[in-house]
Amino acid sequence: MAQDYPNIADHGLIGDLQTAALVDVNGTIDWFCIPRFDSPSVFGSLLDAEKGGHFSVRPLVDDYVTRQLYLPDTAILITRFMSEAGVGELIDFMPVIEGDATDRHRLVRMLRVVRGEMTFQGDIVPRFDYGRTPHEIQPVPDAGVMFTTGEQSLTLHRVGPPVIHGSRRAGRIELVDGGIRITGTLMAGELTGVMLESGGAAPVQTTEEEMLRLFHATRRFWRDWNNRSTYRGRWREVVARSAMTLKLMTYAPSGALVAAPTAGLPEQVGGERNWDYRYTWIRDASFSVYALLGLGYTEEAEAFVKWLMDRIRESAGNGSGPLKIMYRVDGSSDLEEEALHNLSGYRDSAPVRVGNGASDQLQLDIYGEAMDSIHLADTHGLQLPHAGWVQIAEMLDWVCENWNTPEEGIWETRGGRKKFTYGRFMCWVALDRGIRLARLRGRPADLERWIRERDAIYAAIMAKGWHEERGAFVQHEDSDVLDASLLVMPLMGFVAPNDPMWLSTLDAMDDELVSDSLVYRYNPAASPDGLRGSEGTFTLCSFWYVDALARSGRLDEAQLIFEKMLTYANHLGLFAEEIGLTGEQLGNFPQAFSHLALINAAVNLDYQLDHGSGVVDPVLAIGRRRGR
Repeated sequence: MAQDYPNIADHGLIGDLQTAALVDVNGTIDWFCIPRFDSPSVFGSLLDAEKGGHFSVRPLVDDYVTRQLYLPDTAILITRFMSEAGVGELIDFMPVIEGDATDRHRLVRMLRVVRGEMTFQGDIVPRFDYGRTPHEIQPVPDAGVMFTTGEQSLTLHRVGPPVIHGSRRAGRIELVDGGIRITGTLMAGELTGVMLESGGAAPVQTTEEEMLRLFHATRRFWRDWNNRSTYRGRWREVVARSAMTLKLMTYAPSGALVAAPTAGLPEQVGGERNWDYRYTWIRDASFSVYALLGLGYTEEAEAFVKWLMDRIRESAGNGSGPLKIMYRVDGSSDLEEEALHNLSGYRDSAPVRVGNGASDQLQLDIYGEAMDSIHLADTHGLQLPHAGWVQIAEMLDWVCENWNTPEEGIWETRGGRKKFTYGRFMCWVALDRGIRLARLRGRPADLERWIRERDAIYAAIMAKGWHEERGAFVQHEDSDVLDASLLVMPLMGFVAPNDPMWLSTLDAMDDELVSDSLVYRYNPAASPDGLRGSEGTFTLCSFWYVDALARSGRLDEAQLIFEKMLTYANHLGLFAEEIGLTGEQLGNFPQAFSHLALINAAVNLDYQLDHGSGVVDPVLAIGRRRGR
């Protein structure tokens, strides 16, 4: 039933830098995968309210309201329950793991009453392996419960004694529907909680002091990390929340950034555009380098560039070129797509897909985004070793040979290969950045060839990517369809932001792709993409539009649209992939692309407002000010 599902936007995100959980505004964890982002779910009621599994906490009163917020400058989530009888707070967090990959992950749910009294009910109903694997329940008196499948386990540790102290009413535990139910009452000032742990630990009675120690350590980590930001612009709170969201989606052992922590959330409710985004796209993560360096997070940018160089060194060497478009967070590339027929999907949006069949597509743009991030990292002192340069040179030789090959494109369409303008333009970026690095660092390269092919790409785009009748750059040479991906042309330096050809393209997009502040990727009716149904506007493109307007001298308009876009965030400042016409969030949530684009738009817009439109990129300027 649709009423059993919260809105996609009605969630907060918590995590430990190896996996993450979604908590809805009513205090239910309805998405949680262990031990990694891309592992099967143990709580997945977001994709099937009946069979997915959940961990809910709610007050046993008839009339109450909830509010949700993050503890300032942290990723600790507070859900407040307010009634005439009392006010309670559920505090959710995961102690951060910065070291090696581990199967041991802890999720703490701390409960307290701040006014009056409240009786709470907590239901812990896991469903392992996306609800496909049965489990056993092993209660341990006064300590907790262990849920086991033979291969995987989840342990519930109780915090404090079995009697919820002070209230003289025992916390009652009972078995319900393959899970357990805990009921108890708290008075004002009283505190209790539970800790979930993966990895096979036996249940133990955890003390309040240990729970509070973990809370303070987690708070200290996030506040220290947040204080490292160098951003001092107009939108500090918004940018800080987006930065912490990106950090939550970073797999610390490898430095890889997942596109989103969720799978199967629909781009159109009831439709088939339901993809698994729990992987690292070369494109998305490469754009994150610009965002991270713009905020001063050099270590995170360096970790991803190292991960990227490892992928380049491996050189897939198959039909998709030296690089695959996406990988698992550990760098492996087994992403076979399957449909989970046992799950009904979010509000009956089927099929629910895990894995991603687009992983073997040829998408030429990834080479431009990868090289732009490597070049940008170099300007900040993260120089390549010799072996890395050799691999890059080989990759760019491949780009020289293949830039004119038909491909699937940035939007991963399933309607056949085309000669997409964006893919060609990004091949130009790849060769341009390679040429700059070779000259700057005196590295060996076939510069004559690289320059010749770079210039040939430029000529091809101007001849075939430009549509004279439309007065605009178009999606591919055989169409007149507009494509919002081309909004980054001035950002990447391919066209001047005041070039008449570019201004005409921007005007055409204003008329066809822009709805108030919201921007569509393209018009599927005019450019069939091999999928049924429609989709919402793409948040990434809306923030690219802000940047394009600012660079083209439309600063007042850019600032207003940026502010309008902030009104589409959820109550915690989080964005999904897309926004529907009524403002609802659609697609996987939260989406890294949306948040890194917000950061980049904020940093660039600040700089343009302070220095005038069309000036040098602020992130590049940072490198220059440091003497690099």
